[in-house]
Amino acid sequence: MGMFRFGLLLLLLAVHWGPALSDLVISKLDRRIDLTSQIVRMTMSFKVENTGPDPVSKVSLTFPEHQANNLALIVAVNTQGKGKTRGPTTNLPITISQPDNNSPPSLIWYAASLPKDLVKGESLTIDVLAVFTHTLRPFPEKITQSESQLFLFQESAHFPSPYKVKSQSMTVKLPTENAESYTKLENTKFANSEIKYGPYENLPPFSYSPVIIHFPSNKPFAVAQELIREIEISHWGNVQITEHYSLIHGGAQSTGEFSRLDFQTRPHVRGASGFRNLLAMLPPRAHSIYYRDAIGNISTSNIYSDSSKTLLEIEPRYPMFGGWKTSFTIGYGLPLQDFLFQSEGSRFLNITFGSPMNDILVENLTVKIVLPEGSKDISVSVPFPVKQSQETKFSHLDIAGRPTMVVEKTNAVPEHNQYFQVHYKFSNISLLTEPLMLIFGFFSLFIACIIYMHADITISKSSPSYLAKLQWDEVLGSIQQLQEVINRSLIVHEKLEASLRELSRTGDVQGCKAVRKAADTLLKDLSKESKPLLSLLQSSPQAAHIIHKVEELVVKERDLQEKIMMKHAMVVDSYEKKSGGRDIDNRVAAIQQKITAVKQEVDHLLEFVEDI
Repeated sequence: MGMFRFGLLLLLLAVHWGPALSDLVISKLDRRIDLTSQIVRMTMSFKVENTGPDPVSKVSLTFPEHQANNLALIVAVNTQGKGKTRGPTTNLPITISQPDNNSPPSLIWYAASLPKDLVKGESLTIDVLAVFTHTLRPFPEKITQSESQLFLFQESAHFPSPYKVKSQSMTVKLPTENAESYTKLENTKFANSEIKYGPYENLPPFSYSPVIIHFPSNKPFAVAQELIREIEISHWGNVQITEHYSLIHGGAQSTGEFSRLDFQTRPHVRGASGFRNLLAMLPPRAHSIYYRDAIGNISTSNIYSDSSKTLLEIEPRYPMFGGWKTSFTIGYGLPLQDFLFQSEGSRFLNITFGSPMNDILVENLTVKIVLPEGSKDISVSVPFPVKQSQETKFSHLDIAGRPTMVVEKTNAVPEHNQYFQVHYKFSNISLLTEPLMLIFGFFSLFIACIIYMHADITISKSSPSYLAKLQWDEVLGSIQQLQEVINRSLIVHEKLEASLRELSRTGDVQGCKAVRKAADTLLKDLSKESKPLLSLLQSSPQAAHIIHKVEELVVKERDLQEKIMMKHAMVVDSYEKKSGGRDIDNRVAAIQQKITAVKQEVDHLLEFVEDI
């Protein structure tokens, strides 16, 4: 607001500064400003005459600095004739051309180059379209769910032209027929949804008359803070479009609690400032359309198509109120033949540049055109200033990567959704690269399988490593058999211990002696089985590092066997002599301690052998 007042003061002072820059005079200037969306569109039609002796090749247009900073697009055309006699239009190149003389400050100058010099007494009509963003300011800046949005628009009823203006008028189109307030000047009319200022006669150069309009608007203020649009070309018949949106509601900030119930039951009253859907106009033969976000697929979308267009209506996961943000991705495929053409030995892609969304403002737009691998001599032709760069993208079966042209634009509006061209050269032989890679890959796999199935890759039976493996397998087998013999011996020991417990319970000495006799026979047989196994291990070099443990296990088992036999004989003898239980326990206490200790040693050695 302060900047606007500062520029206003300087422009008011400029009225008293020097004469016009040339002898051009504007005989009539009609200006129309459209405020029906967040994007402000100003159209001007004026007739300029040369009253001086010198020919003129350029016509200057001036805008206040606060407007020029938000200028997204400016286009000027020259039209011959009117009505039925209206001739073809000629685009006039426009450049920023700040004069060197003492021009008023806080003004940005644009120069429209004429198709031919305008000599004395001649006149021509120029139509200008200027598109501005972030020009409408919410007032109040914060509202609740139930309140409507109100905006302030600041402008001058007199266009600050550097030339004298004989007659000038301005019409402001509002979204509704209501206005909270507006500046009332001479010749001001408010009818339906339009406020008309003028006509004003014989205005001097840089004339300025401030106007402020305060009006309601609940139109969607959808602002894409970032849009990354990727166009990937496949010469196999498809153009894949992927668009990543980071969206925010750019209107008055929503404050207070949000009630989903109120929004669902009375959306036009308790949610008028928010929007719940967006409409994208896609090319007519778009297919494989999807709409998703970071969570996954979003099912709240509808598609309507006919022979001229495809409409995609999408709903975010939640209604959008002022300051709320969301991110999502839409993608679709297009037939290659509708957009790729050949000319003079090269190919060129002809496709639209901007977002297909209606009345969406894109603050930072990045368009990436991914060309097939092997493309060369690449150039991009865009009908307005952009920033260009090149990078490489790697995808399936790529070797050198796919050349990618990156085109960046700030403050992109729907008027920027024009066709642009990408020219490049590509050899048809390169189309065979990926199929040949697949064929060669599968062929190599089949050959490898055939070789594997028919080749003998076993180790030779006469090699030292194979013989060493056989010897080690023999050692392991002998150890397992010896371990089994010792385990069977330990079972016999348990039977002897059990016979002593039975003797103490029943006093059956003869039964205990029978168990002892059977155990002696079994232990002798087991000893015979272990001898050849132990001899084999002692003679094998593969068992050199473990034979001492195996020998120690055999010795400890025999020691345990002798002590258990000795205990068994002492207990049986005591029962035959009719000794008491206490005397028997005292007699075998020492030998029992030794048996317990030897058992522990045998168990540890068995664990070592099992680990082998």
